[in-house]
Amino acid sequence: MTVSNGCSTTVKGYFLAVFPGLDDLIETLRRRGKNPVDEREARSVDTFLTELARLERPFDEHADPVHVTASALITGIRGVILLKHKKLGIWVQPGGHIDEGETPADAAVRESVEETGLPVSLLKNQAVQVDVHPGPRGHTHLDIRFLCTVPDDDPRPPEGESQEVFWFGWPQAIEMADDGLRGLLIARQP
Repeated sequence: MTVSNGCSTTVKGYFLAVFPGLDDLIETLRRRGKNPVDEREARSVDTFLTELARLERPFDEHADPVHVTASALITGIRGVILLKHKKLGIWVQPGGHIDEGETPADAAVRESVEETGLPVSLLKNQAVQVDVHPGPRGHTHLDIRFLCTVPDDDPRPPEGESQEVFWFGWPQAIEMADDGLRGLLIARQP
């Protein structure tokens, strides 16, 4: 059975159990689709909505190789924080998998704190971009991105996390960033 937002009742039940804002998430995706930062995001929104309708446990990275993740565009006076992904070797924003009971915004902040060693603050509890991209181990990430800030301190990533985490000026960040992030950086640069 499919409900009005295009998700099966099984998916809706799972989402409501771990993330009560299912309707808000779908509405956010629809809004992002009306005003995407670039063509890549427009395609990502379509894919995201299609996959949400298919996935029974969309936040569970072990349930399906396609799953929802969350990340943060961290900005400040010094520019943008990027990290070199340990497995993929590309420059990206901090982020990762959503733990059970977390909202995507909570996961973006938690992952950013873990990866930068800095106190991360969410600027708005509203997605600034969505992107669908390949992840490690043949996975596909349906990534929801949030705008965050930190003090102007140097990142201090803990052991086990990528040690290549730095502030970059906007032009350099745009040049270095992964293709999926570049459009957001261009749209957000001061």
